[in-house]
Amino acid sequence: MGKTSRYPFREYHVTTVIDLLALRTFEAVCVTGEERDCAAASGELHTPEELTRWIAGHCAQTGHQSYEQTTRTIVRAEPGAWQ
Repeated sequence: MGKTSRYPFREYHVTTVIDLLALRTFEAVCVTGEERDCAAASGELHTPEELTRWIAGHCAQTGHQSYEQTTRTIVRAEPGAWQ
């Protein structure tokens, strides 16, 4: 039979910090619909104002009022100390 080795592991603390140099992205998908969602998508936009304009335009054309919004942000991991 093979030899079993055990390795003790300690907790390692990491914090995340928003990378202020990276562009955030915003996206919305229309989820209005009774039997199925409309699913029209804004694509990636770079400001909340651009996203709001897209939603306003889609709403004006279709009357749809429900959207799923996604915001993506780059974060950096900052390693802490071993515990």
